[in-house]
Amino acid sequence: MLEKELDGIFISQPENRYYLSGFDGSAGYLLITAENAVLATDFRYIEQVKTQAPDYQLFQISGNVPEWFLRLVAELDLKRLGFEAQDITFSVYRQLTEAVSKNKSPLQLVPVDGLIESLRAVKEPEEIELIARAVEITDRAFDHIEDLIRTGMTEMEVAWELEKFQREQGSQTLPFEIIVASGPNSALPHAKPSARKLKAGEPVVIDMGARVGGYCSDFTRTICLGEPDATFRKVYDTVLGAQLTAIALIKEGMNGEEADSFARTVIQEAGYAEAFGHSLGHGVGLAEHEQPRLGPNSKDILTSGMVFSIEPGIYLPGWGGVRIEDLVVIENGGIRVLSKKK
Repeated sequence: MLEKELDGIFISQPENRYYLSGFDGSAGYLLITAENAVLATDFRYIEQVKTQAPDYQLFQISGNVPEWFLRLVAELDLKRLGFEAQDITFSVYRQLTEAVSKNKSPLQLVPVDGLIESLRAVKEPEEIELIARAVEITDRAFDHIEDLIRTGMTEMEVAWELEKFQREQGSQTLPFEIIVASGPNSALPHAKPSARKLKAGEPVVIDMGARVGGYCSDFTRTICLGEPDATFRKVYDTVLGAQLTAIALIKEGMNGEEADSFARTVIQEAGYAEAFGHSLGHGVGLAEHEQPRLGPNSKDILTSGMVFSIEPGIYLPGWGGVRIEDLVVIENGGIRVLSKKK
């Protein structure tokens, strides 16, 4: 806040609210200054706040945002208050500015981006342990589905079996909808499971995640039921080679663009440059996509404690695609792969 010349910051983004306070209710705001830490929420969560965020001053809200917001800031003598511009809607921002103006308050609302997200990017050991536990669940889920999956099953049936298993293994609500994409559908990086039946000789992309203590895992494997064709072998070997190259060469201190280039070069040299259209990876933590980003033009510096995915892919319209993804953590200058499932 000192760097941004702020008297305080108004936190509305759910993961940031949980990260700073421990409160995991679905509605609430934080107002943090050098002297005050206030958690504003409604009647439904009063007792929950007392348990989960005992160090925060509780402020009960009711009615629309502008009404209670003015009461909240009135006692704190703030001049410049940061707010999370990527989370607050334009409608709410307009209501707040109109209320401040109507009240003739000297308060200035200052948009800030990524302030808390940059703190979240570097994980504490306890956070890494929770992510590792989520990874263990996805590892076991893939073992489980390998024993069950067969031709004739639909993508939706496979996805449901994976979701059910992960919840039974202790996962909280899954961080994203499981992807099971077969044949031509697997050429869509974010395909949704459909009623299409799995067929022999086709690629099947399975992308899933679990959640433990609020922290996510992210895991992708591509399999082939039956005998793979020459295209599958070439594409799969290229993607695996790209991932292993990145795992071997990524080091602390490089930026996201440099990290991405290791895998991208392997794919380009194999003749599939145009078929790898997404970034190599992204941070994973309380959200399934957070800092850092590993991709073209990313200047995010990789530092110790960061957890991120390494997930190169090749997608050929009409045939299908291959993606392989693992989570890694930067330790001792290099990276350690968290998944144990090869």
